[in-house]
Amino acid sequence: MPPASAPTPHADSALPRLYVPDEVAAVLGCSAWWVKDRARRRLIPFTRVGRAYRFTGEHLAEIIRMHEARPLAPQQHRAAASASKPPTPQPSPPSAPPAARLRARPPRRARQGQFETAA
Repeated sequence: MPPASAPTPHADSALPRLYVPDEVAAVLGCSAWWVKDRARRRLIPFTRVGRAYRFTGEHLAEIIRMHEARPLAPQQHRAAASASKPPTPQPSPPSAPPAARLRARPPRRARQGQFETAA
């Protein structure tokens, strides 16, 4: 069996390099825990080798595209601003029955004085 570092005769069909979560986290500027958690919840693309998460360069580029935020165009910005205004609260109809008021229980120490103990 040839050593692992020896070049294979099929070097032309090179396999994609697989990155570990620590390397992906360093590129993204986040923690390795975040990368593994997102992969476990299947929110980002990954390859699973055994029980380990591995990422290709294409996966990394797709993760970056997924989390990319683009500025709104002026036309979209106006539409989003008008849609984001909270609706005015509607007054409740006068025919609704008044809500029952809650009454606090007396504290336990006050209730214990009710019962005399013969000890």
